[in-house]
Amino acid sequence: MNSQQKYFESDPEVEYLNFPKLGKDSIVEKVVSKYQERSEVGIKKYNTTLDRKDLNLLDWLNHLQEELMDATLYIEKLKEDVNQ
Repeated sequence: MNSQQKYFESDPEVEYLNFPKLGKDSIVEKVVSKYQERSEVGIKKYNTTLDRKDLNLLDWLNHLQEELMDATLYIEKLKEDVNQ
């Protein structure tokens, strides 16, 4: 069952539609593969997973903030490269 079918099936107001089965999305497959690779690198580097229980909400929010700050630096660098 694809995501469209699940969406419509979960809404009782909408009649179930028989969507044709679609093949795999190559872009999604690439992204999933990259997530798996990144997870393996993280496990080897930090010897833990995101299932860890030693961080509280504020710790997780700080990690997220730091990652987003890094992302803004990458964006700024790329913008400079485009403008040169």
